[in-house]
Amino acid sequence: MGRTTHASFDCAVGCSVEATLSLIGGKWKGVILYRLLEAQVLRFNELRRILPNITQRMLTNQLRELERDGLVARKIYAEVPPKVEYRLTDYGLTLAPVIEALKNWGDTHLQQTVQQAA
Repeated sequence: MGRTTHASFDCAVGCSVEATLSLIGGKWKGVILYRLLEAQVLRFNELRRILPNITQRMLTNQLRELERDGLVARKIYAEVPPKVEYRLTDYGLTLAPVIEALKNWGDTHLQQTVQQAA
């Protein structure tokens, strides 16, 4: 069962939230964006090491979607073996406050969860 994507976001209040989540939503995109924000430039295999639970296929798909949406830039170096680097675009960098807010909220949530379990 696939995710429904909208051609336009012309609905009521809250559509801007839906539009944003359509770009960064899902299990891996936010984490990929956070890691690129943190490190600035990462190679494909570095991302694989940082995110050991993501499959190669899923990482490739997520990076392609982020690149297609203009949030991530891919640079390919003509050498053997091929070297590919990923970084946030200027447009992707505009998400920094959003990603940082998500991280801060998540830190607080995890801390609260640990305290409730104790």
